[in-house]
Amino acid sequence: MRLLNTAAALTVGAGSAGAASILLQGGTIVGFDKETDSLNVIRNGSILITSDRISAIYNDEDSSARNITHNDTEIIDVTNKIITPGFVDTHRHGWQTGFKTIGSNTSLAEYFTRYGEFAAAGKLSPDDVYLGQLAGLYEALNAGVTTTLDHAHHTWSNETAEAGLEASIDSGARVFWSYAFHNVTNYTVSEQLANFRNIAESGSFHGTATSLGVACDFFGPDPVLEDVHAVVDLAREFNVSVITTHSLAGPWGITNSPEDVHAVGALNTSIPVVFSHASFLTFRGASLLRSTNQHISITPESEMHYGHTHPHSHLIQDQGALGVDTHFTFSTDILTQARLWLQSTRRRLYSHVLDRWRIPTQTPMTANQAFLLATRNGGLALRRPDLGIIADGAKADLVIWDGDSPALLGWVDPVAAVILHASVGDIEHVLVDGKFVKKDGRIVAQDYPEIRRRFVQSARGIQETWKEMSFEALTGEFPESGASFEQPLKVDVLRGSESGYGTRFV
Repeated sequence: MRLLNTAAALTVGAGSAGAASILLQGGTIVGFDKETDSLNVIRNGSILITSDRISAIYNDEDSSARNITHNDTEIIDVTNKIITPGFVDTHRHGWQTGFKTIGSNTSLAEYFTRYGEFAAAGKLSPDDVYLGQLAGLYEALNAGVTTTLDHAHHTWSNETAEAGLEASIDSGARVFWSYAFHNVTNYTVSEQLANFRNIAESGSFHGTATSLGVACDFFGPDPVLEDVHAVVDLAREFNVSVITTHSLAGPWGITNSPEDVHAVGALNTSIPVVFSHASFLTFRGASLLRSTNQHISITPESEMHYGHTHPHSHLIQDQGALGVDTHFTFSTDILTQARLWLQSTRRRLYSHVLDRWRIPTQTPMTANQAFLLATRNGGLALRRPDLGIIADGAKADLVIWDGDSPALLGWVDPVAAVILHASVGDIEHVLVDGKFVKKDGRIVAQDYPEIRRRFVQSARGIQETWKEMSFEALTGEFPESGASFEQPLKVDVLRGSESGYGTRFV
């Protein structure tokens, strides 16, 4: 099985051993002003980290930072660098990492039949789940994603469920690991409820950056109320960190809408609820989100890639955050999602003016708004105002960018530099809870080379299994809603081509 257990978690603090605190000295800080509720850029500033929190932020004129001694503080020079809060991903399935590149041209309907939780049930071992989850979280940390809400639908057995949780703990990332309740073959909801209780009572995640949440996809449209209430009651009993659900209305018919969750009394409680995608959100649903302070997770690349779209999400950004979803099919980083969302929203709202033969006067959405969606709004979605911001008392989850990289050279506005010009390759350091998880451009976990080797071996086995699976022809009606299947227009860059696809390199 895994054997490594907490080896990864024990090494993520490398580089700061012996120091009571860390001082990041002389960088440009993208902070947050709680009084004005807006971003606050501090140039030539410093951040003091004590334990897992930001204990002080200094500007250039404050002599306090210069008086800190080396004896009990590790001082790191970040001159010409940009310091931002870590990114917050409010929707991901980490266990799917082993599918990487084999589903790159998959529609959502095809995903359900090949790569989703029901298609994969029974085909991955607990070790496959562990390695996929851990490798995926290291990949996210490398990209500056310090917090992940993981919709953990690898819960096909006690062993696979616990493997994903164990990997989350070992990663050193901040993971809201949300146990998925679903009607999978040979593992009943009753068995899942018992397994969840065992996990919650064992408390293996206590004292780590991982917390326990709940994922549930049978709130609607036709819930089995006995099962729904059992899940909600269990979430309340253990005061879980979050409840999350896939919300796909319209022709998809997988509603799990704010209306559905409100109907069972789970929307307006102390537990945050995150609605992933929220495609075809209604006006009533949006009103409920605002009145109960709940959020949606917009996953721009996923919603474009798979075809479930996001027709109304730009109208509810005040209750929105960003997510990645199935990172095995595309980008793993929230930076890409923020950029895609910003530009697609601009295009949509520009078109409203251009369609009336008029000229847009200014941008409908700024880089600052995209930055907030990728950081602070993710923290608010989880009801953690100490996440996704740089401020006194906030968690020390930070990303340090190389301001002298070819992509960033010449920057003036640090927010625009990150949102519109930077890439994952520009990230030098990443900290979670005040500990380095990436330093000098490399994952610091000492076991990473061995995890990488074992993961590749696992992924090759998974990919061979899926290579032997024939592609199911989708005809008739989508089983969840009864909507008819229809082939979209295929386009190709090659003249005379009829496939619109080309050669499969798998």
